[in-house]
Amino acid sequence: MLMLAMTTYRPGDAAATAVQAGERPMTIEPFAVAPIATKIHLVSVLVAAVLGAGMFVTPKGTPAHRAAGRTYMASMVAAALSSFFIVTKDPVVGPFGVIHGLSVIVLLMVTAAIWSARAGNIRAHRRFVIGLYVGAILGAGAGALVPGRMISRILGYA
Repeated sequence: MLMLAMTTYRPGDAAATAVQAGERPMTIEPFAVAPIATKIHLVSVLVAAVLGAGMFVTPKGTPAHRAAGRTYMASMVAAALSSFFIVTKDPVVGPFGVIHGLSVIVLLMVTAAIWSARAGNIRAHRRFVIGLYVGAILGAGAGALVPGRMISRILGYA
């Protein structure tokens, strides 16, 4: 049976079957043709999402936590800054939309999270980091899944 499957399968069969069924196959093409700012933004968000999730379940205050935290914060800053170079379809102020306001909040919260950790106010640090993850990664991430956005096109349901 395995031999039969190996001899009859051709790359692209699954995508062709999906298209014939009226479905859209998953594709990396939207990412491949996206502007560099969008690529930087998406990669930064993915790094922050993975590191942030890991940091919630690992011991706090360790050298590994601090190293992951620095990378997480740098990724959040890169995601926020790169967003200012992504053109919005619904501008509110000049070329910027509501989502760019979130980027300003992210930059302020990253600053506050770092400042509170350095000041030894771990309770405030924890609140800022959790707020960043829930608001910017989970909240904005859910918004990125809306049909028509790049992520929905990559996942094949746009």
